[in-house]
Amino acid sequence: MTVFILVAGAFTGPYVWRDTAARLTAEGAEVHTVALTGLGGRPAEPGEAVDLETHIADVLAVIDSVAVESGGDIVLVGHDYGIHPALGAADRRARSVARIVHLDSGMPRDGVPALAAVPDQRLREELTEGGGGEGGVQGGRAGELPPPARDAWPRWGSTAGLSEAQLDGLTALAAPHPLGTLLQPLRLTGAVAAVPVTGVLCTGNGPGIELVQLMVDLGEPAIQALADPRVTFFELPTGHWPMLSCPAELAEALTDAAAGRGHRLKPADAAEPPPHLRPFLLDVPERPRERTGNTDLYLPEGPGPHPAVVFVHGGPVPAGARPTPRDWPTFTGYARYVAGHGAVAATVDHRLHAFTDYGRAAEDVAAAVERVRADPRVDADRIALWFFSGGGPLTADWLAAPPAWLRCLAVNYPILAPLPSWGVADARFHPVRAVARAGKLPIVLVRAGREMAEIAATVEEFLTAARRCGADVEVVDVPEGRHGFETLGPTDEARDAVRRAVGAVLARLTT
Repeated sequence: MTVFILVAGAFTGPYVWRDTAARLTAEGAEVHTVALTGLGGRPAEPGEAVDLETHIADVLAVIDSVAVESGGDIVLVGHDYGIHPALGAADRRARSVARIVHLDSGMPRDGVPALAAVPDQRLREELTEGGGGEGGVQGGRAGELPPPARDAWPRWGSTAGLSEAQLDGLTALAAPHPLGTLLQPLRLTGAVAAVPVTGVLCTGNGPGIELVQLMVDLGEPAIQALADPRVTFFELPTGHWPMLSCPAELAEALTDAAAGRGHRLKPADAAEPPPHLRPFLLDVPERPRERTGNTDLYLPEGPGPHPAVVFVHGGPVPAGARPTPRDWPTFTGYARYVAGHGAVAATVDHRLHAFTDYGRAAEDVAAAVERVRADPRVDADRIALWFFSGGGPLTADWLAAPPAWLRCLAVNYPILAPLPSWGVADARFHPVRAVARAGKLPIVLVRAGREMAEIAATVEEFLTAARRCGADVEVVDVPEGRHGFETLGPTDEARDAVRRAVGAVLARLTT
């Protein structure tokens, strides 16, 4: 018999599992919910310092009682913050736990506090500055983080899928969270690494399976372990609280996870290049290339000055990734193609290595653009900027205040609003909001028909905002295209889309 032990996240308690637990029980499973100290469990004693170890002890007590009483296969489920005490307990009872389920939670590491997983960057800074010694944050008692107000829950995760009544209930039943549990580092011996793992990804709040696979393909070291065959994945098209928004679907996913089912990621294969390093879909001839610092120039025929297109890659890309993006076939392919049609093409490496790096990546791009414009072979008054994928948020600066020399802004399968799980506090990098100030700047948007749902939603949000303000947007659709379609398999449709997009950008540079 399968025994589920469910550990809730910040501010919540066993009550959030009611509907999911009922469905699991109806399927014949045994279900236990963990009442964490101060969060539905025993109240903290006066003067007691409740920390992560306190909550680990709470989970251990349930594991030990279940192991003695039932002898079933224990599946330990941690939601949000709850994965931290769950992992800490599983590390000490690795032989008793058959599987750990990360329910829309991060990947805690030894020595890192749960605070690092709080999605809102500004909130992390507030908590760090408060430190808990003087009450942590304004409005809370010493050592406690007050629960969110009704309209503040999105700072902790997307509320997509929650009804108004559910959001009211979540707010009414929320409890202050012991601040020490977020600040104390998690300590792991490594024993937990032997326990099989399942990730349940809520795509209304963060990345889905396809995006995680992309990160594996890019070589992100912390992600490589997710391609282990003992690791499986499920997706739920909802926000951060699936036990409330879709309890039946969550119960089904947990049942399948307990049986070892789920999607498995493909590990990097040294014998086969990952998708982003496969050949460009057009056969384009080599062009003269000059490399200066983080920028490569591809030169057309003739002395110029020529208009220029600056290509800006997405990310985050691991700092140690080799080759770097400017040598990826997509960017060398586009650059050669553009140079062959009479414009200077520039490819840029920038430092978007994490979701918190947009500021310095923007600096890198702005500096590269100025170097390109300063080149005597470039017509400094006829420049196009072309952004890809996770580079989409970098368009916001240029949309909000487009310079006169910027004749076109293009984006391919872009992310055009920060995903909820990013925790990007800086409203500066939000193209959906910035497009209202784009004025007459022409925008070319290449849209992949088979885009990941979480990214497609930001594109539709952007187009809605663009229509509302009358922005000049030309959409180049690739109905069967996927994210990064230029190297995912050449088709006539995809080739035609590349030609149309390049033609649209170059047309705006020559008028």
